[in-house]
Amino acid sequence: MKLSEVKSVLKELETIGFQLPNGQLVPSHFHVTEVGKITKNFIDCGGTIRNEEVVNFQLWNANDYDHRLHPEKLLNIIELSEKVLNIKDVEIEVEYQADTIGKYGLGFDGHNFLLTNKQTDCLAKDNCGIPTEKTKVQLSTLNDEPCCSPDGNCC
Repeated sequence: MKLSEVKSVLKELETIGFQLPNGQLVPSHFHVTEVGKITKNFIDCGGTIRNEEVVNFQLWNANDYDHRLHPEKLLNIIELSEKVLNIKDVEIEVEYQADTIGKYGLGFDGHNFLLTNKQTDCLAKDNCGIPTEKTKVQLSTLNDEPCCSPDGNCC
């Protein structure tokens, strides 16, 4: 989900909810402790220089049960961050503390923001020799000899 989409959704909401991939809701007394810009400059395993930029929301549970983050307040924080940090309309990444800090993508189901699982991937499969698709082989065409004969060549 891009930043512009989040802003549009926030304008229509009365309350903010975040749902984890397992269906659990982030406790309603969460705080967004950071809205930031993360820039990642790196070289992939194929030698290509890459640059990625995401907007980062950090969610944190406090023992502050009396205050709730309202949509208009989060919208104000986002708009200030856009100006001060020169944030572009890029994808959102959400950090949330579980057993360790988890990084999630962001979606919306019409009611709650959905924290979506992220996965690592090789960005240079063509340079690494990793097949993009598993090669299908018919075992019957591999060898016409009985596999377990002493002079067979398949064992």
